[in-house]
Amino acid sequence: MTATDPAMTALAHSWSALSLLHGRIEGSVERALQTEHRLSAREYSLLDVLSRQHDGEGGHLQMRQVADSVVLSQSATTRLVTRLEDRGLLSRYLCPTDRRGIYTDVTDDGLRLLEEARPTHNTALRKALDQAATEPVLAPLVRAVHQLQGDIPRPDDRP
Repeated sequence: MTATDPAMTALAHSWSALSLLHGRIEGSVERALQTEHRLSAREYSLLDVLSRQHDGEGGHLQMRQVADSVVLSQSATTRLVTRLEDRGLLSRYLCPTDRRGIYTDVTDDGLRLLEEARPTHNTALRKALDQAATEPVLAPLVRAVHQLQGDIPRPDDRP
């Protein structure tokens, strides 16, 4: 295998295209959320992940699981939780069965902001994907994104 191996070159180009798509989507979502809701894309993701917790067995995520879900280190996730807690969007409490564990929940204000921001997030995501779909190198990746979980419905789509 050489440095100019065609298979590795193609793989590197594919990875570059995936990175480009991710960067464009994240940038579009970030700008929209900041402009409309003073919320970063990471903050939105954290609120979204934590809003899906429940009180049943295994319903609350440990900080390591939260960090994995929002693709941050544990220390960066802890700082993010602290910032949102300072804004009144999250609260922490001790695990009732293990006093060493600390859980994080979304407050009512946090849930309200998340619901207000969700349409902004989805619209920015849709627009970024639609724009990327017009570029030949990104179009196959956009199709793959749509196939993963099904297409995100547009507000004007009717069943």
